[in-house]
Amino acid sequence: MLMRIAKWLLGGVTAGLIWAAAGGAEPLAAADPQNPAEQADTPRRVGRMFKVTLPITTAQPLRQSVLRTLERLRAEKVRPVLIFQFVVPKGQREFGRGTSLGSAYDLADFLSGKELSEAEVVGYVPQSIQGHGVLPVMACQTIIMAPDAELGPAGVDEPSITKSILGSYEDIAARRKKFPVEVALKLVDVSRELLAVETDLGTDYVTPEGLAALRKKRTVAGQTILFRAGQPAQFSGAEARRRGFIDYLASDELELARSLEIPPESLRDTAPLDGQWRPVRVDVKGPLKADLIDRVDRMIRQAIERENANFVCLWIDSAGGSPADSQRLAGYLAELDSTRVRTVAYIPREARADAALLALACDQIVMHPGAVLGGEGDAAFSQDSVAEVVRFIRKVIAPNKARAWSLPAAMFDPELKVRRYRRGAEVAFFSEQELKEQPKPEAWVPAEEVTRPGRPFSVKGSDAVTLQLANHVVNDLAGLRERFELENDPGLMEPRWVDTLVEALASPKLAVLLLIIGAVALYAELHTPGVGVPGFIATVCFVLFFWSRFLGGTAGWLEVLLFLLGVACLMLEIFVIPGFGIFGLGGGALILASLVLASQTFVLPRNEYQATEFRNSLLMLAGATLGTIVAIILINRWLPRAPIVSQMILHPPTHEEAEAISASESLAHFERLVGMHGVAVTPLVPGGKARFGRTTVDVLTDGDFVPRGAEVEVVEVQGTRVLVRAVES
Repeated sequence: MLMRIAKWLLGGVTAGLIWAAAGGAEPLAAADPQNPAEQADTPRRVGRMFKVTLPITTAQPLRQSVLRTLERLRAEKVRPVLIFQFVVPKGQREFGRGTSLGSAYDLADFLSGKELSEAEVVGYVPQSIQGHGVLPVMACQTIIMAPDAELGPAGVDEPSITKSILGSYEDIAARRKKFPVEVALKLVDVSRELLAVETDLGTDYVTPEGLAALRKKRTVAGQTILFRAGQPAQFSGAEARRRGFIDYLASDELELARSLEIPPESLRDTAPLDGQWRPVRVDVKGPLKADLIDRVDRMIRQAIERENANFVCLWIDSAGGSPADSQRLAGYLAELDSTRVRTVAYIPREARADAALLALACDQIVMHPGAVLGGEGDAAFSQDSVAEVVRFIRKVIAPNKARAWSLPAAMFDPELKVRRYRRGAEVAFFSEQELKEQPKPEAWVPAEEVTRPGRPFSVKGSDAVTLQLANHVVNDLAGLRERFELENDPGLMEPRWVDTLVEALASPKLAVLLLIIGAVALYAELHTPGVGVPGFIATVCFVLFFWSRFLGGTAGWLEVLLFLLGVACLMLEIFVIPGFGIFGLGGGALILASLVLASQTFVLPRNEYQATEFRNSLLMLAGATLGTIVAIILINRWLPRAPIVSQMILHPPTHEEAEAISASESLAHFERLVGMHGVAVTPLVPGGKARFGRTTVDVLTDGDFVPRGAEVEVVEVQGTRVLVRAVES
């Protein structure tokens, strides 16, 4: 019976494998990108971002970090673009006030001095700034502001404006000539009056006292009072751009990179201010569930807050599984300050479906050449969920991580078309909507389409750098360590011992071994009832299998109940109602279904990746079933001859022993009565008693009534059943 059940299971697995092979789609392939654009004769422009947190206390750590970065860029023979982003911390409502004049001037002197003469020094102001933090902004060679960010007033922290303060602002303004001297002085000294004067050569900014001198040099066409005496001066980004005080407007880092014509990913390549990485590693492996996301979130926060880590390597090997939870963690990663904590996603094998969100939310992505980013995975997306993920990429990930959003969005929206575009030597990848969002969309020349209609976009590591989705390609963790100049491998944030055990038990090889041992032990228990050891082993194996799958996120109570119901049906078929096999077939099917469902996060495959996972689940069951059959055959041959076990097994009796047992179990022998005559001692209706000589025996007639005292004859004996008939006189 057990062998027949094993055949049912093997047949079901084989049929499933044939179905998966027939229904599976062709392997995923990344879009075939063109070769990178040829470099121009001039040195390549490479940007590096440094964040200046307000208020400024000292410029020395920033100065050392900038000089180290400049030295590395000098060795690469590129044209460095050093970008200083002036940041007001969250919760600070005074627009960065509190910077001392000494600290501000030291930084401004460094930014406009000879040490950085070979680099383009860029100041980026995404938020409103007041106080002396305005001074180093004016010291930058190129100034970029958000349209609604405001600059000034600069002297709000000073009880009185001295000549030394005015001299500092006059010095820096004269060096860069971005803000006219009188504008710079008005920003710091509220008591001054500022006029905008239209002359034959343009607009000049003077005080009323300077207007008379200007009339002697230029032809004055008109004048306007910009700020009266006692009125604080401040300029929004839009107004400063209109007046020519700044060079560009940019609402986020992506627009910043586009304005400077540098690769957006290069903004994420600066070293820590103290020059020392304190790296940690957090693993994200297997199906993404709420408990796994929560555990990863806790480990990252603990590493940053308790261990002062400033480099988090997120090791991602997952096909996704929970878009909502992935968005929650990706939002936290995207909003981390990259100057305080660098986040790097390392993908050795795959980051599919919503697992790709975690990688895209990191500052940099490092991939193995054969690893896959994006594409179908363990999560099936509805139209509403696709729209939500695309919105999340556009509004959260792209602006925080200076990424173009079209290709990341195409990883979830199979209908989004993305093309390669060129602007001189610069290459970018836009959808039509993102192209329209560019400052000068007409400057971009379209090339080939890089997405395939009808399927989510995916890319291998070997192509991800060219497509501007990954920053580096390495063969192993040692390559990542070398690329970021880490002294040691990032310290692994260890999960609990139970997480390590679950991961080991969930591996395909160990899962097959558990199923084989459990099935063989169950078979042995059924053949040696009362011993208990095989039954205990079988119970432990199946409990470990389902426990690992339960904690691993691929199984729930449904799979456990299906398995128990299947075993119960098999027991009924074997011990209670053997016959046609309905309970045997149904029980085998339930066990098969429970083991398949326990190995995956879906019921029926809905995309190519899930079809592959379904095939792998069936292969695991096929291996376990085949291994069980082989083990049972070997046990049947070996176990009865084993020295100790043979004494615990009941061997079938020989032919002679069977006859002796049958004879000994017989209660009486009536064969000798055949043909004998006797007398009915009771009426036979049709059963009764008859006496043959001195022996009284229970007898039966063939249905006729025989009265008491009538003569009867024995015609047949069947065991203890004696058949008689009446003898006619």
